[in-house]
Amino acid sequence: MVGDWLLAESHGDAGAFHSTDPAARRSATFHTVQRPTLVLGSAQADSDADRSVADALGVEVVRRRSGGGAVLLIPGEFAWLDLVIPADDPLWLTDVGQAMVWVGSLWQAALSQLGVVGEVYGGGLVTTDWSRQVCFAGVGTGEVMIGRSKLVGISQRRTRDSARFQSMCHLQWRPELVAALVAAPRPSAATLASSVRTAGVGAAAVRETLESLLYVT
Repeated sequence: MVGDWLLAESHGDAGAFHSTDPAARRSATFHTVQRPTLVLGSAQADSDADRSVADALGVEVVRRRSGGGAVLLIPGEFAWLDLVIPADDPLWLTDVGQAMVWVGSLWQAALSQLGVVGEVYGGGLVTTDWSRQVCFAGVGTGEVMIGRSKLVGISQRRTRDSARFQSMCHLQWRPELVAALVAAPRPSAATLASSVRTAGVGAAAVRETLESLLYVT
């Protein structure tokens, strides 16, 4: 336990992890995967991923229950934090967009302590030609940016009992692999390359710093 937070970790099948309905209590779970995985957003069609490329490259394709475009998870190359806030929690906000700002602020503070200085985006949704297919190609309220490149992506799923925030940063970005996994017509790797800013630090350091800040949240 960290303050009022239930801390947990999850490792393995991203599809099984994302399909669960966590208890409606304040919790923070750090998730890692055992194999390369492309996670589709809840509103995406299965056909948004090129399954033949995924099979050839050994990339599993699964789905999460929060919105947004696809996210590529490579073991050791990302930091993922899953947060649950019950509806009676002081951190609960009715406004769906503004509800994600505190998540971005948590990440911004943690990464700043590690020398990676970004800004929390407070505006409305910004779409691009590829943001429906690729999460990091667009920008949403609360996400953390460095210039025009996304440092931390956030998605959300809400019920009457709780909100689940799924957030992550890339420690390494593989635009050529993401472009190949998107079904045709697909973006070029060059188009996607500048959409992401990697954290440039280790996953363990990111987790330790995020945990330390949960003590005061």
